[in-house]
Amino acid sequence: EVQLQASGGGLVQAGGSLRLSCVASGITFDEFAIGWFRQAPGKERTGVSCISNSDGRTYYDDSVKGRFTISSDNAKNTVFLQMNSLKPEDTAVYYCAPMILCSSWTAYGTSYWGKGTQVTVSS
Repeated sequence: EVQLQASGGGLVQAGGSLRLSCVASGITFDEFAIGWFRQAPGKERTGVSCISNSDGRTYYDDSVKGRFTISSDNAKNTVFLQMNSLKPEDTAVYYCAPMILCSSWTAYGTSYWGKGTQVTVSS
């Protein structure tokens, strides 16, 4: 059974940092790409970052470039999202997902995503 579980969210002041983790099970981790998405109240879910575990390529939405860094520990089946210089507009529930294609932000079905983790940035 494929399962991804995000954790590490919390409440932080603007300018602060958080590190999210995504642990995956039920997949051959180093053959998959893993993406991070976020959804704020009343807004559509959007792609934030993605990493291809087969070749290490990374992708970022323009809104987080230079502030967020995605990385992967294949031995631990874990993907991390280091978020620095956080802004109030980064407030959202963050989800990790197995990806079909990073460049188009195309993920496998949400049944594989698991529960997200809440990130709240205060001004």
